[in-house]
Amino acid sequence: MHPRLRHMPASTPDQPSVPTPEERVSALPPEERPVLLSGASFWTTEAAEAAGLRSLVLADGPHGIRRPRSDAEAGIGDALPATCFPAECLTACSWDPDLLARLGTATAREAAAAHVDVVLGPGLNIKRTPLCGRNFEYFSEDPLLAGTLGAAWIGALQAEGVAACPKHFAANNQETDRMRIDAVVDERTLREIYLRAFESVVRTARPWTLMAAYNKVNGIHAAENAWLLETVLRGEWGFDGLVVSDWGAVTDRAASLDAGLDLEMPASNGVGLDELRAGLDAGTVNREMVDASAARLLQLADRTASPTGGAVDPEEHHRLAREAAAASMVLLKNEGGVLPLAPSLRLAVVGELARTPRYQGAGSSQVTPTRVSVPLEVLAERTAAAVFAAGYRLDGIPDPELSAEAEVAAAAAEAVLFFLGLPENLESEGFDRPDLGLPENQLAALRAVTAANPRTVVVLYNGGAVDTGWAEQVPAVLEAWLPGQAGGEALADVLLGEVNPSGKLAETFPRRLEDTPAFGNYPGEAGTVRYGEGVLVGYRWYDARDIEPAFPFGHGLSYTSFEFSNLALGLTDPAGGGPALTVDATLTNTGTRAGAEVVQVYSGAPDDAGFPDGVPVRPPRELRAFRKVFLNPGASAPVAFTLPLPDLARFDPASDSWITDGCTYRIDVGSSSRDIRLSGTVDLPAPDRGGQAPLTLNSTISQWLAHPLGQQLLGGLAAGAGSGSGPAGSAGSAAGGGMADALAMMGSMPLRRLARFPGSPLTPEVLAALEQALRAAGPDSEQS
Repeated sequence: MHPRLRHMPASTPDQPSVPTPEERVSALPPEERPVLLSGASFWTTEAAEAAGLRSLVLADGPHGIRRPRSDAEAGIGDALPATCFPAECLTACSWDPDLLARLGTATAREAAAAHVDVVLGPGLNIKRTPLCGRNFEYFSEDPLLAGTLGAAWIGALQAEGVAACPKHFAANNQETDRMRIDAVVDERTLREIYLRAFESVVRTARPWTLMAAYNKVNGIHAAENAWLLETVLRGEWGFDGLVVSDWGAVTDRAASLDAGLDLEMPASNGVGLDELRAGLDAGTVNREMVDASAARLLQLADRTASPTGGAVDPEEHHRLAREAAAASMVLLKNEGGVLPLAPSLRLAVVGELARTPRYQGAGSSQVTPTRVSVPLEVLAERTAAAVFAAGYRLDGIPDPELSAEAEVAAAAAEAVLFFLGLPENLESEGFDRPDLGLPENQLAALRAVTAANPRTVVVLYNGGAVDTGWAEQVPAVLEAWLPGQAGGEALADVLLGEVNPSGKLAETFPRRLEDTPAFGNYPGEAGTVRYGEGVLVGYRWYDARDIEPAFPFGHGLSYTSFEFSNLALGLTDPAGGGPALTVDATLTNTGTRAGAEVVQVYSGAPDDAGFPDGVPVRPPRELRAFRKVFLNPGASAPVAFTLPLPDLARFDPASDSWITDGCTYRIDVGSSSRDIRLSGTVDLPAPDRGGQAPLTLNSTISQWLAHPLGQQLLGGLAAGAGSGSGPAGSAGSAAGGGMADALAMMGSMPLRRLARFPGSPLTPEVLAALEQALRAAGPDSEQS
């Protein structure tokens, strides 16, 4: 059996008559099976009536379903109406997995109503540079935050019988030359930063599909990268779903199939099918791999056969979109308590973005909303007197007359709401921004308005971090990001104090582009971009380089205040859970309004001597846990975290394993990565491995032979090879002594690769058995 079939479902004793996907594939004529591995249209898969396989429908959907009215529609054209929820750049700032789960449930129900089987989302790519034009589709610069929120959304979506498709796997961190660029990333950086969120969702939420990206990773296209798709995704993480290409990402269909890519999308005018058939005829394409991928398509159809969602109430979902936006907006600045505004104030609303709001990102995720709430209209309804002045043109062309009108309106008002932001033509899928700046015509209008009325509050629309040097001119800034179709109502809720803001930045706002981690290593040259900053991405970089950002990761103000107290750190060994670090604290609402605070837990070393000699650079501070806590005025609540010690591990390329260093760790608890309220230290023991690194299937043969458990397992393998029994019994022609000699001679080879040698006793079944034995032995012998 091919290794990719190891996780395929089989008939259970309770359902002996239900044929497995493999059995249904085997009922198809061999020439029909490769047909299933390419799309039937731009958005649908092929059907096979003889195998009981219907055509599946896939649709974009990170923040709402985009179901084109025609399955042949290739552009961003007319689509069925759907709720346009806030973009990921905003919902990430909620730091609230429960909220993301509710959004996942609602999205699934709208997908089912539109007869969509697979929702292409969420986007899990890390925000390496703020210039990436598609950052609005991604959660964060931090893999823990991205993975936690992504897993919540995926789990809720799939609980409704609709498949999620996390994307874009992997290292797809820029739009510039995105279909060809070669992302050159060392393995430690890949493992700790760019793969970590994907690993988290695969292990915890078990997505039914996953999308391979356009770009190359270390010289090989992601859609043809066996190390990514087979070794890591399936072999190490246990992914048992279907891998689909990004639309048009396949350059060699036979190579992509061999690497583990099951489905090419969209339909390729028969090119991919011709390549597979030519390879089958020539014997260069493995028929078993064709069958394995076809069986995965059948498995996906089975999993999505009975969505549980009922009728969709558009108004209910609009209310959810409003709640999500309001709960996620970030109050960046609020000097003198300018916000919230009293509804009775004479208000000037300035900025074309108040009348023509940018509420979603541009590109493949663009949704046809069921309706849109416009901030200007909502504010006019909910305040006593609101005067509007456009102030600027959205096309960036200076218009002194509009600016002068805004200045007059501001001078006559008690307070000004100035809507500032990036127009769609400056930020979109398909291209990156050239700089962090906002349009100069908007900034000129802002200067005129603040000169006329210093009591000016800025509302910011954008999909990625921007230069905020202008914020020194104003007392208050509310970051609204791309708030979805209910953004106008959500903004009014926060600005007028009906909702207490509780959003926290999921990405750092730098002061200068030159301060950013990828500056100097972006966008690359000659088709290659080198991730020279390594693991120092986002706040990790600013902390390590002692660079002061404009607004730090995790920052966000409230209309109330919170006190952190009673930090207690300890070690525990819960039954069956392995050793863990406990972090306990108390949170108190010391203000006069009910509100929510995000308790953030970071780990680091007290100083460079905190880690053993020879350990490569570690970020001074890394997010390890978080929780959003709602409290009434004067109320307190205990906040407790349990962190398994492997969560503190670093990836060690030398041993090809995760290692938890035994040393003194500093634990910081605070309101942001730069607003630390409580700190303590704890001495964590190193796992007792007898001086041995933990074993994995990627450990070398020499490492296996030097490790007591490795000796035991490989000794049994050699004995089995000689006797024709045991885990290697199927290869009974090999002599035990000869096997041992061969193993010793190839000491530097990873054990997994030995399975590819002709006549090797390391069959896929034996590798699976070895992996199971490592897991059974516990973390001292195996970490993955």
